[in-house]
Amino acid sequence: MKIIIIGGFLGSGKTTALRNLGRHLVERGHKIAIIVNEIGEVGVDGETISGSGLVTKELTSGCICCSLRISMEYTLQTLVEEYDPDVVIIEPTGIAFPMQIKEHIELMDVEDVSFAPVVSMVDASRINMEISQVPTFIANQIKESEIVCINKIDLVDMETVASVARTVMQLNPGALVIEFSAKKMDDNFRMFIDLLAGESEAQHTGANLDSIEMSGVGSYSAEYSLRAGNLHADRITSMLVHLLEEIKSRLQEINPGFTGHVKMTLKFREGLIKANLTSAHGEPFVEILDETGDDEQHLKLLSAVTLVPRDKLAGVIEDSLSKVMGKEGISFEKKEQPGQKPIVL
Repeated sequence: MKIIIIGGFLGSGKTTALRNLGRHLVERGHKIAIIVNEIGEVGVDGETISGSGLVTKELTSGCICCSLRISMEYTLQTLVEEYDPDVVIIEPTGIAFPMQIKEHIELMDVEDVSFAPVVSMVDASRINMEISQVPTFIANQIKESEIVCINKIDLVDMETVASVARTVMQLNPGALVIEFSAKKMDDNFRMFIDLLAGESEAQHTGANLDSIEMSGVGSYSAEYSLRAGNLHADRITSMLVHLLEEIKSRLQEINPGFTGHVKMTLKFREGLIKANLTSAHGEPFVEILDETGDDEQHLKLLSAVTLVPRDKLAGVIEDSLSKVMGKEGISFEKKEQPGQKPIVL
């Protein structure tokens, strides 16, 4: 069983890359499973990736390389026994160190495992902001990787791409650096897929680091059941854009240069829509992922941003939801998670 670990800071485009990578490998005849690690109690990416027909296992409430080592081992063993994939792709939370994850898996009792070169993705349009916010953390993610992918090159000019490449190579001269747009699946992205057929040769050295503490990231996640009629794609798209704009404005009052991500999926009777925001200088992005739905209507939300305390982040999210959904006439109830009481709004 080949294990592919693709890390990268929050909002670097890991989920888009994984969806396209997974579909491509399936087309080549591989049996794929994806393990999604989220920082919060509510998983968003698993629902997003599952829409592409891939088998996923969500690990929430922590970091694979820290508090979820036992859960990771159990998940891998379960996948082997129940699904028997030949490739497992692991998407760590954006505040994990991929090489430490590889080391922990090597110590687990999982047979016949090999590793692709360890990958970290960076967002060409945001890496300078990220380094200014959490320099030690970003540098360590890059230094621990065998392949560094400079993603979202379609959003910047070639001078910026060249500058980002120089920064990456200064931090990790031994890494293979490749530039692409995972969203567009350009030629370099397909070349990246071929590189994953190789074998990892790097080993983690030095003490294990607490990635959550080093990241300086506050996080908050929640799931809400929705009660509303006449929910259609155009209405939801407009509402999610307004919601992210409201969240962005309020977060800028706390940290004008924040980076990270606020992402959500809204499932309704006509399908599934994803929305995300990745920085104080970015714009909301909304896309329709699936045009088949059911009677269940819910909103899953995960936010993780730099230098914003969790309590303030939670307040921003809840206040913004109340304001925007109130204007839309949509009632919602926060689903109870372990240790939480339901809140009706």
